[in-house]
Amino acid sequence: MRLIRAVNAGEWLAPRHWLTWAILAVMRLVALLPLSAIVVFGSALGESARLLSSRRRRVAEINLRIAFPGASGREIRRMTRICFRNLGVAAFELGLSWWEKERIRAMCEFEGLEQLRRALDQGRGAVLLTAHFSCLEIGGPALGQHVPFQVMYKRAHNELFDAFMRHHRSEYGGAAVDHNRPIALIRGLGKGYAAWYAPDHDFGSKDTVFVPFFGVEATALTAPARIAQISGAPVVPYFIRRKPRGRGYTLTILPPLEGFPTGDALSDARAVNDVLEAMIMQNPEQYLWSHRRYKNRPDGQPPVYPA
Repeated sequence: MRLIRAVNAGEWLAPRHWLTWAILAVMRLVALLPLSAIVVFGSALGESARLLSSRRRRVAEINLRIAFPGASGREIRRMTRICFRNLGVAAFELGLSWWEKERIRAMCEFEGLEQLRRALDQGRGAVLLTAHFSCLEIGGPALGQHVPFQVMYKRAHNELFDAFMRHHRSEYGGAAVDHNRPIALIRGLGKGYAAWYAPDHDFGSKDTVFVPFFGVEATALTAPARIAQISGAPVVPYFIRRKPRGRGYTLTILPPLEGFPTGDALSDARAVNDVLEAMIMQNPEQYLWSHRRYKNRPDGQPPVYPA
């Protein structure tokens, strides 16, 4: 069965995995539906998550107030609802990216694909700089059809789910690289891969600096600049939009960053954040605002989120 091709099912039959198997089965079944129906079911799932998760809802509202200081309380609540509904759709899009790759490719259109191809023609690969948009999983199958592609990811806490994720992401045309092993990503760049990289989360204090993100100090990884410096790979921003009413997706690829990296960690981190902010503002309602982006704070600064 295609559902269990990712693992040897006999090794994962313990009762603690039964719920995960049930979730995977639902994801597989929903992935068979038209995209318009997936949007409907996903929106309902996301609305349920918004109502049930007061903590994540509060985090999203705080982040949106930071990014949109002039917005009214009503507008912030409206955006929060839409963001959670998009997250629900993303849960089922994950199944699409695993089992319906050909359908995804038929539903995607590109803006600026030639930018990426020209960058790869230099022979040093390319770092695809992006942010955590809700439909980010669509990018792997779509890009893997056109260029050699690898993705950096963070391991899932659920072991069975992680096994599925690693297997299916490795089918995108390159490899799935653990975010704790950047040397593997650099090797892929040397082979001419385009490497998906989203450094817009708070990954803790290791190898980070504090720079503004939507005007508030936040941790920023120094890795994008180091990877670009070591590999010589151009850094190419890109982001994905989900079209209204299940009509497909648009992948926008922008020109490579000029004069990057500079060698100054703070300056380079600010440059990355400026690009991320600009892309997020192009598609704010499909961004992952429920992440605690300002979890770690500079010394002496108060917490952003309530305890």
